Amino acid sequence: MIIRSKAPLRLGLAGGGSDVSPYSDLYGGLVLNATINLYAFCTIKETRNKLIKIIAPDINKSVSYNSSLQLPMDGILDLHKGVYNRIAKDFKITKQLSFEITTYSDAPPGSGLGSSSAMVVAIVKAFTEWLGLPLGEYEMAHLAYEIERIDLNLSGGKQDQYAATFGGFNFMEFFNDDRVVVNPLRVKRWIIDELESSMLLYYTGASRSSAQIIDEQKENTSSGNTVAIDAMHQIKQSSLHMKEAILKGDIGSYAKILGSSWENKKLMARSISNNNIDRIVKRTLMAGAIADKVSGAGGGGFIMFVIDPTKKINIINSLKKNKDGEIVPFQFSEGGCHGWKINK
Repeated sequence: MIIRSKAPLRLGLAGGGSDVSPYSDLYGGLVLNATINLYAFCTIKETRNKLIKIIAPDINKSVSYNSSLQLPMDGILDLHKGVYNRIAKDFKITKQLSFEITTYSDAPPGSGLGSSSAMVVAIVKAFTEWLGLPLGEYEMAHLAYEIERIDLNLSGGKQDQYAATFGGFNFMEFFNDDRVVVNPLRVKRWIIDELESSMLLYYTGASRSSAQIIDEQKENTSSGNTVAIDAMHQIKQSSLHMKEAILKGDIGSYAKILGSSWENKKLMARSISNNNIDRIVKRTLMAGAIADKVSGAGGGGFIMFVIDPTKKINIINSLKKNKDGEIVPFQFSEGGCHGWKINK
């Protein structure tokens, strides 16, 4: 039997960072995000060779082990092994499984599109389909969160796992004790079309580790850094205003909120922006872009630009002058993670 799954990546539109503890525990978090038609993919193929083989061709890594109920965390594809180990433990798997798991992502790790979390969700979904696990959407997203943030001790927030699981435009609320409420938004088709026409997604050519940035944000909150905390309050509040702007199709307000959120975000940690990002943004704004924001923690990855659709070609030509990066076409996606079986 072959099992496949896919989970969408997301754009962080407003409120990102307020889903990260300890801020979300102390003040509560509000995040608005939307998934796009870039995905993390997983395939599990049953075998009979008493081996577990993990392959990630997009990052040129693979590893094999003898079938076991717990795989060693040795720094090679630990994300994948962390999922398997947790599932084997939580669901009391007693039979030693033999399988080959292959994954790849449409965006590299450190892209700012939640690609690592989407990969975890995709792998969890594949195992859920294969083993018939009793996991609903909230349970799946929370399990993916715990695997990343607790089991693997990877820095980050909570929004990515829920975005990849639920899909679409979502307004998310984060409380203490890891409580999350996902509110799907019913955005009219013409508004989605206008957003797609009015946005460009640009990959800077440099992925980054979000851990340092997020750890600095967490330290600023824990230490009572008033500048950083006040900035995060503004970022959280912007998600409410952006929700209203999107539901009404007010692209002008959407652009203004996106831009001001980026300015506040840069107050959260020193490495959120850098000379390369500043240079790209300056050039693009001069070419006619209206607003910009780096998706995710910052420091690299993808930049979102809000533009006048009639000036799109001029802006594209300006961005092409930067040889290291590339424009990535995208559309907003409606569905969340899903999986399916192929009997062979």
